[in-house]
Amino acid sequence: MQRKTITPRHDWRETAEGFGFQFADMYGAPYWDESAMFQFTLRQVEDDIEDPTKELHSMCLELADRASRDERLMELLGIPASHRDFVARSWRGREPTLYGRFDLAYDGSGPAKLLEYNADTPTGLYEAACFQWVWLEQCLERGTLPEGADQFNSLHERLIARFGDFSKDSIFHFAGDVGNVEDRGTLAYLMDCASQAGHRTQLIGLERIGIDAKGRLVDMSDLVIDRMFKLHPWEWLYDVEYSDALPKSGCEFVEPAWKAMLSTKGILPILWEMFPGHPNLLPSYFATDPRSAGLANHVRKPIFSREGANVTLVRDGETVSVEGPYDDCPVVVQEATRLFASEHGHAVIGSWIIGDEPGGMGIREDSSPITMDMSRFVPHCFVD
Repeated sequence: MQRKTITPRHDWRETAEGFGFQFADMYGAPYWDESAMFQFTLRQVEDDIEDPTKELHSMCLELADRASRDERLMELLGIPASHRDFVARSWRGREPTLYGRFDLAYDGSGPAKLLEYNADTPTGLYEAACFQWVWLEQCLERGTLPEGADQFNSLHERLIARFGDFSKDSIFHFAGDVGNVEDRGTLAYLMDCASQAGHRTQLIGLERIGIDAKGRLVDMSDLVIDRMFKLHPWEWLYDVEYSDALPKSGCEFVEPAWKAMLSTKGILPILWEMFPGHPNLLPSYFATDPRSAGLANHVRKPIFSREGANVTLVRDGETVSVEGPYDDCPVVVQEATRLFASEHGHAVIGSWIIGDEPGGMGIREDSSPITMDMSRFVPHCFVD
């Protein structure tokens, strides 16, 4: 794994605009960054990223199966008592999942280490699936990449195929914060994939969802929502005014309710308990566990923290912290590990799972060792 400085395409911003990539810059700062690329070997991709992603996915499914039958684990994972039956039924029914993203620490040597699993509402998808592939194709055409360069990226094709597994008997609604440029872009991309798979689609803001007299979710036209992708975490949906109606609404949710068991950093100490010493895991404990005090170099993470909020890294006597709104969450303590580091910052690999298969990766880089919402997206390739 190497970070190489390269010359950006002279027309990349025009290309981004043409492809509808509206958040290539966010809040006045660059998000997409092609002044560099990360280059891998095929062996590194297959053995160190793709295979561990599939294994970690299998381990997480085993955890979900165990937790669905264990009230103690449900509590540790932050599932409220009012929704545990709903979550367990969703797992027993094996309601289908679309995607997830494993965030991995990897520097080109040694096994990749799981930092966390974004199992429910991961973003960073469009730029990983689509725009970095455009970058690869154009750079190959222009001769600015090594001959034979390729990319670990079958995300677009796999997403369309996965959407094809869902019934097309009714409109597929896509819900989220449509006022947020990144969320809207992610929803638009997924709607396009679903349309290519043969679905009729409808975008809806979460605040526009209602309940009819029969307890069903309805959209702004009073059309029943039979199937809905929601770019909104399950732990937030527990607090919406129609939360109590969700289990009986008859709606098929994507991601399904059982993903709530995996979309929490509470999985980290439970996975370590289930698979102690696994080469792709880091020692992790709940902060209430006395063993957490034995991790001198460590990261403290609230179980529902997002985009680095309220995360604290302690290493070699130095502390890095990010403020945020998750002060009241239970906390896990994970052994600190080294990220890929250069004079330009620290890089984290996001390895995607589509259905049950690895599908590609995207890389985020930041001057801070804690990845946050404005961490830059840097494209990658591999050379055999």
